[in-house]
Amino acid sequence: MTDSKILYGGDYNPEQWPRPVWEEDYAAFDKASIDTLTLNVFSWATLQPDEDTYDFTQLDAIVARAVEGGRGVVLATSTGALPPWLAHRHPEVERTDFQGRRHVYGQRHNACPSSPVYRRLSAELAGRIAERYAGTPGLVAWHVGNEYGGFDGGCWCDLCAAGFRDWLRVRYGTLERLNEAWNATFWSHTFSDWAQIVPPNMLSEHWRGPDHTAFQGITLDYRRFMSDAMLANFRDEKARIREHDATTPVTTNFMGMFRPIDYHRWAGDLDFASWDNYPPGQREHVRMALAHDVMRGIKAGDPFWVMEQTPTITASRDVNPVKRPGVLRLWSWQAVAHGADAVLYFQMRQSRGACERYHGAVLDHAGRTDTRAFREVAALGSELAGLGDAVVAARTPARVALLFDWDSWWAAEMTDGFNRHARYVDTVLSYYRALWQAGAQVDVVPTTADLTRYDVVLAPMLHVLKGDVAQRLAAVTERGGSVLASYWSGRADENANAHLMDAPGPLAPLFGVRVEETDSAEPGVTNPVTLTDGSGEAVSAAELVFEVLVPEGADVVGTYGTEFYAGTPAVTRHRPAGSEGGEAWYVGTGLDDAGAAWVVRRLLDRHGLVGPYADVPDVELAVRAKDGVRFAFVLSHATEPVEVAAHASGVDLLTGRAVRAGETLRLAPTDVVLLREDLPGEAA
Repeated sequence: MTDSKILYGGDYNPEQWPRPVWEEDYAAFDKASIDTLTLNVFSWATLQPDEDTYDFTQLDAIVARAVEGGRGVVLATSTGALPPWLAHRHPEVERTDFQGRRHVYGQRHNACPSSPVYRRLSAELAGRIAERYAGTPGLVAWHVGNEYGGFDGGCWCDLCAAGFRDWLRVRYGTLERLNEAWNATFWSHTFSDWAQIVPPNMLSEHWRGPDHTAFQGITLDYRRFMSDAMLANFRDEKARIREHDATTPVTTNFMGMFRPIDYHRWAGDLDFASWDNYPPGQREHVRMALAHDVMRGIKAGDPFWVMEQTPTITASRDVNPVKRPGVLRLWSWQAVAHGADAVLYFQMRQSRGACERYHGAVLDHAGRTDTRAFREVAALGSELAGLGDAVVAARTPARVALLFDWDSWWAAEMTDGFNRHARYVDTVLSYYRALWQAGAQVDVVPTTADLTRYDVVLAPMLHVLKGDVAQRLAAVTERGGSVLASYWSGRADENANAHLMDAPGPLAPLFGVRVEETDSAEPGVTNPVTLTDGSGEAVSAAELVFEVLVPEGADVVGTYGTEFYAGTPAVTRHRPAGSEGGEAWYVGTGLDDAGAAWVVRRLLDRHGLVGPYADVPDVELAVRAKDGVRFAFVLSHATEPVEVAAHASGVDLLTGRAVRAGETLRLAPTDVVLLREDLPGEAA
């Protein structure tokens, strides 16, 4: 990737403009310190006007101008949108949607991932591009496809049905094993021939929508299959690139916490992770921090890229508010603070037509460089240029892990019998918010991650318990660490079948508790949970899920205040026999933010992991470290000025100002301090 500086730039589409406009653009790029351009994202129809013809004339000129301008190049394979001729000549490449409707040509993300024609032609195009441009001066990375998954995350056509059956043969080997995994004796679903299996959609197993399925095991496997089918497309193109370029890293742009695709399944094939950061609202700094950490966790803590963000507004929401002054800078530095080694935009210049013509850009339709937005882009570019390579490749020295699991996300949200208002990401976010506000440095990792480096591990709504996760969580407590699980955890196996034992299933011995009943309520209906551990007391307005807990070795920390189970345990803490002082907390209800914070603080306090600004709302501390040096980012997401005492001495790399430990830092809204601490820190 890069070792000289945080890369800065983004998607550039000069094919949409005459040559004189290119020169205006490059002059503006100079003013804004734009050093990296992502090219050729959606040019398939130009590069290949028919099945037998390739024309690289225009792309040659585009790449040559970028090289002449001294820019780094991220070169895309242009396969994220089909050309019209391909769909016309081979209509089978078009997707069939969840409702079972075969699409005709239009939009983007419009290819069936199982289509042999699409796989052949997309790989061929990627190979020809790589053959032509491998070795280009300044080539930073290859960008395969674009935002895999599209508008509904998959395809349900006959080609995908055949691919699904092949995938199942590999996974299960025999129909007997498949029928057992899917509990197929229910509703007379025993399959006697592979050909009888069809994709689960609105024509087969589903009603009301994707979260309502008669057979969770079938739908769970189809989502796994679709993740793998799109990964096969990525692998096709990467393999052709590698025939001509053995070293330049290859990536694709993910979409953060995007439910349809299990990004963890892609980890081994990506050279680095990247994602497009478009938060759903204006006060989403905690959710963004979580998404950054999910992306960093894909490659075991390696730095990632923000491949896209908007300088001003998006164009895809019902309401598209503009970023307020200073927010672009704040959110960009937040990305860097959480491990980004590139901060890129969509887009460099606004398109003149189609659905994204009003999407924000570095240059608006008039091409002005005297707007507030451009001035902010240029100021940030100057800061990044001045920082140089200080934090490039630095890692997060986290001692706290939060497990994030697509299988649990999928299975929990399509399970009948509980409460469909309880959502996986909301639950994860509630615990992450508590960690974030406490200033803990957190790795968000898959359930397969090595947990030996962490003192605290949180596993909220770990509904699907598979492999040796229970044993590895127990190992954390055995060496004195702390773990937490929440309601619905440990309920199902990898096939979404219930564990035939008391909930929380195989986790029960670790947490010293069993779930006797699970109550649910509509949003807004609360049950006060009194939390006490001898050092303090709080009352949390719990909602949505109320598990009635029976301690089997655990101590009671929280009790319900109303309903027939008033006075019974809602939150427990267990100190397993033989552990070195380790603790396992089980939270059987949906605590509010204050309640989650109360619990999480106690886990962190045991290990000295509460940060120095934990009691200052909306002030974030994020740390990166390399070569024994710590870089502390202090970011104010507050809406009013705040004052904090500096946690360490050092130099603010953004201003050059020396900072003494304990001195007052006055932070205006959107302020950022990047402190290179004087004392050597823990290297990641």
